[in-house]
Amino acid sequence: MTQYIGIDISKAKLDLAWLKDIEKPKVKTKVFKNDSTDFLKLIDWLKSNVTEDLSDIHIILEATGVYHENIAYYLYDQGLSVSIVNPAFVRSYADSLGSRHKTDKQDSILLARYAHSAKPNLWTPPPAEARHLKSLLSRLDALQQDLMREQNRQEKADATDTAVIVKTSIEQMISALKEAIANLNDDIDTHVEDHPNLKQDQVLLQTIKGVGPATSRQMLSLMHNKSFTKASQAAAFLGLIPKQVQSGQFRGKTRLAKNGSSAIRAKLYMAAVVSTRWNPDIKAQYERLLANGKCKMQAICAAMRKLVHICFGVLKHQMPYQPQIAKTAA
Repeated sequence: MTQYIGIDISKAKLDLAWLKDIEKPKVKTKVFKNDSTDFLKLIDWLKSNVTEDLSDIHIILEATGVYHENIAYYLYDQGLSVSIVNPAFVRSYADSLGSRHKTDKQDSILLARYAHSAKPNLWTPPPAEARHLKSLLSRLDALQQDLMREQNRQEKADATDTAVIVKTSIEQMISALKEAIANLNDDIDTHVEDHPNLKQDQVLLQTIKGVGPATSRQMLSLMHNKSFTKASQAAAFLGLIPKQVQSGQFRGKTRLAKNGSSAIRAKLYMAAVVSTRWNPDIKAQYERLLANGKCKMQAICAAMRKLVHICFGVLKHQMPYQPQIAKTAA
């Protein structure tokens, strides 16, 4: 019989709750450090208190920034069934139960109950090369943001009576950041080159008009780190699904959900702008939406969403991009 266990995760600790009996309900809890030194103790506790057969245990975690990743990989490697769920789903479940308490212990119990009720899909970790690419791109994005901040400081320093030593410090920092960014770009290219599956998929992505090196890297990382079964899931994950606000007679503006990575959305925005000129499918959609009264931003957002669908399609079918407009015309 499957044993359901919820783990509420914070930076310092893991609050674990084993749902021994859903009807009463009867729960056993335990706290561990969120540290690799305590992970083995957690496994020993499960074997001593729950079952020796770890394959009978279903653990549910919330996606909490990066703090859930190490324990999730460890538990999966130990043979346990692991689910990682959106915190918003769990919160909605809590509201349906009328739960008002918000403590780490109560959250772990809630997760265990949610696992028993919802039976969420099991999680499979992405390949090591995909995780490595994701970490490289995350670091590159951080360095690029640092560079932009230093360049803004330089612009302000040049426009004001700023000490020479400060200006020199800014220049040195900008130079160091540019060098670090160049080196990291080389590392990313080498990593992709060293893994044929990544290299092949990046080549396919760059057959899409409007998708350049920066966007192809981000989409490559996304598609290899997430197990999407259809394009709409990828678009929803990136927050590119329209969100309508309506209640009674009130009709609010339709906006993008904007969950997911803002960094990837920023790259997709620039790619979509280019695509409205050079990608025949997206250009046709863009012009049609404008002709139907949509504003430019709405049309661009639709272009971003369509671009994600095209990226998903070329990778799923492992075929270079073929414009549908050209096929229709033929």
